Amino acid sequence: MRGQPEVLPAGNYEILVEEELLQGLSFLAYRKTATYLIVSGKGRTEMREISGNDLEEVLNRDRAANDDKQKSEAAPTPPEDLT
Repeated sequence: MRGQPEVLPAGNYEILVEEELLQGLSFLAYRKTATYLIVSGKGRTEMREISGNDLEEVLNRDRAANDDKQKSEAAPTPPEDLT
């Protein structure tokens, strides 16, 4: 990820999205003000700000890697019996 000091290990991460209510409108509307990736380490937890575009890119790469892994783990087709 851009702006991150190191490569994060595989695992589950929490995402925190901060939004603010836009006042003066005749309907409810919110604007995203910040997105954070919660990174837990040995004895500490960090909130690292991440852009929405970077988050989407990381999620897309993760989905693609997961799809590739599932395809490679699929049972091979048994050989055709030619007798």
